[in-house]
Amino acid sequence: MNSDPDAPLSPQDEPPSLEKALEKNQSIQDEIQESVGKIEKVNQVLAHEIGGRQKLAADLKETRQELSVTRSTLCDTQDDLAAEHENTQQAVGQLERLRATIDRMGDAVITTDLCSNVTYLNPVAETLTGWRSKEANGRPVQDVFHIIHAQTKERAPSPVEPIFQGGTSTSLAPLKALIQRSGKIVNIEGSATPIRDKQGNIIGAVLIFHDTAQAPDMEARIAYQTTHDTLTGLINRREFERCLEQTLLLGKPGKSQHTLLHLDIDHFKIINDTGGHAAGDELLKQLTGILQTQLGANDTLARVGGDEFGLLLESCSMEAALHMANLLRQAVYDFAFSWKEEAAIKLGLSIGLVSFGGGENPLDILRMAETACYLAKEKGRNRTQVYTAEDTRITLLHGEMGWVGRIQKALAEERFVLYSQKIIPVADGSQDGEHYEVLLRMLDPDGKLIPPMAFIPAAERYGLMASLDRWVISTAFTQHSLRHPHGTGIGTCAINLSAASICDESFYEFVLTQFEFFKVPPAGICFEITETAAITNLAEASHLMRKLKEHGCRFSLDDFGSGMSSFSYLKHFPVDYLKIDGSFVKDMINNPIDRAMVEAINHIGHVMQIRTIAEYVENAETLEALRTIGVDYAQGYGIERPRSNEPLSADFRA
Repeated sequence: MNSDPDAPLSPQDEPPSLEKALEKNQSIQDEIQESVGKIEKVNQVLAHEIGGRQKLAADLKETRQELSVTRSTLCDTQDDLAAEHENTQQAVGQLERLRATIDRMGDAVITTDLCSNVTYLNPVAETLTGWRSKEANGRPVQDVFHIIHAQTKERAPSPVEPIFQGGTSTSLAPLKALIQRSGKIVNIEGSATPIRDKQGNIIGAVLIFHDTAQAPDMEARIAYQTTHDTLTGLINRREFERCLEQTLLLGKPGKSQHTLLHLDIDHFKIINDTGGHAAGDELLKQLTGILQTQLGANDTLARVGGDEFGLLLESCSMEAALHMANLLRQAVYDFAFSWKEEAAIKLGLSIGLVSFGGGENPLDILRMAETACYLAKEKGRNRTQVYTAEDTRITLLHGEMGWVGRIQKALAEERFVLYSQKIIPVADGSQDGEHYEVLLRMLDPDGKLIPPMAFIPAAERYGLMASLDRWVISTAFTQHSLRHPHGTGIGTCAINLSAASICDESFYEFVLTQFEFFKVPPAGICFEITETAAITNLAEASHLMRKLKEHGCRFSLDDFGSGMSSFSYLKHFPVDYLKIDGSFVKDMINNPIDRAMVEAINHIGHVMQIRTIAEYVENAETLEALRTIGVDYAQGYGIERPRSNEPLSADFRA
């Protein structure tokens, strides 16, 4: 730097000129302006992008709404299709049953559509017309049902035309004849009737006719079929009751002694299960012949049920009747039935015997004999049991038989109701969702409650439990779907199953149908099977459990500890819960043996990774003892008394 203030400035020391400063400033402004432009473009792009995303979000929301509506419509459609499919299946089943009935008719039957074209011929119509049903299908009825006046030989008009014109039935006037396909002429009688749909609209016609030359034979066949069993040729139950009633009317009260025997084939179910119904039918026919060889000319044998026979011995003393019963049992025992090279099977015959005079009610006599037969089976089968009013066991069985009609009537009149009882976790703070058991109750005609032990034994003995189980499941599923609407916690509903349902081959499909119809998640259902029923029907119970567990159902072994072989059989059942029999729980505070049993069952259950439920918990002391032992759940009056599920109120929901 020049230190002389008066010396001239060098070029590098000259201050920048104003022009250069302005140029530099302009350049900076240009750069700023360019940056601002770029920012504006970026903002425009961002605004466009934001707008696009907002539109996309709106479109997505609209699409979701449309999808929700579509899904709801689809669900409704699926429900409609399911209902339509069920209705179609029912209609098909009804049609098949109707066809089977028509096929067995002694009259010829031809059906047509609204255009007078043939839709069906039964076997008798095929024989009379000479046309096969498949060949005639779709042809005008006049071509198949070609009728003429028997005397003039002139063609007669079709009897179905007046139906479509006026909607009324018509009859084939006398002296009508049918020209068969072969050209042969047969005299016929009959009528034509409209076929209507549910709305009453005519959708076709049905012709019913017969060969007049065969009418007497046909009437005899109809009379025979009305009074006889088609399989065995014996008289049927209705005719047997008529014969019994006639015997009572002709006899003098206190002066005549007659005997009625009710015969039941022991182990008939084994034949049906192993060889099928064809084997069972063959056995019944062969046994009928064997029984008849032992009877006298005035003895009346009838088939009164599936594998049950009735035998009326008129003017027969008790001693002679017992001798006859022993002859029949020995004849059946000596007979060895074989089917399709299978090993021969020995059978037995359980017999109920009742002696009577005159003045009794026929139905009462039949019930007495049936009751005695049930007792014979209870005592070991292949024996004869005489009915005596003094026998307390017979009196009990007779009382149970009276429940059969009452149960059936209660089902028809919808007088069964469901109660529920809570099952709570014992450990504090446990959150497993609501858990409850449904309990069946019956109402008498006056609306009074009937406890289950009054009617359940009769339902079990006389084959009504399968029907009751199905009613319980359908009703419980309906209430469970209301109690746990879609989207809420599913909870656990425990439903008891009887041995009859366990052994019912169609029960599994029934349960799946109910799940589909009521939209109940299988994981919310726990079926309870008593230990005794499970062990008695080991193979069937195990098979049913495994099949339903594949769909998510759970199982509980009820009354565990009441059987003789609980622990050894437990490994066969894929159960989720053990319900400790209440007889051990209710007095475990005072009885150390009962407490030890509870502890042992709980320990075994936990070793096998099965949760335990204690029944009959009636007080806080018992609940605390169960908590100390480590039992998982508790149920009983100390937790909650059973309460009605109807009507379903707000406090009933989870």
